This record gives sequence, structure tokens and C-alpha cells, in this order.
Amino acid sequence: MLSNFTEYKRREFCNDVKCPVQMELNKQPEKSEAYERIRKSCITACCYTTYQFHHWLIEKGYLILKPKTSTETR
Repeated sequence: MLSNFTEYKRREFCNDVKCPVQMELNKQPEKSEAYERIRKSCITACCYTTYQFHHWLIEKGYLILKPKTSTETR
């Protein structure tokens, strides 16, 4: 990682937009039965779209970087 960049932290978007599922997750001990049950709903039926997430990233100044593959450097 480049030293002058900040990496996205897990669930930063979810906490910032106060996702109701994330707010419930925050009340549970990580890895507990309740936490895992709530987390599954997050995985299968997220309340937000990739469009919303992508635009949140832009608003917050995040860049999406992809390393070059060996075939792209030729």
C-alpha cells in the first residue's frame, strides 16, 4: 500500500450511512451466534446498492485501484 493513502476499512460505508443491519451487528459480540445470523442477512440481502456504495466512495475521496497484471505491462 502507498504510504500517503488510506485504505477502506471494513464496514466503513455501512456504519457511516447507519445501515440498520450494521447497527444491529454493532450491538452483538463479533462471531457470536446472533452476530453471524444478522451478518447472513447482510450477505444475501444488502439494503444498499453498489451504485450507492460507489458514489459514497467518490464523495469520501476514495480511489479504486487495481494492480497491473503481468500481461498489461507488456
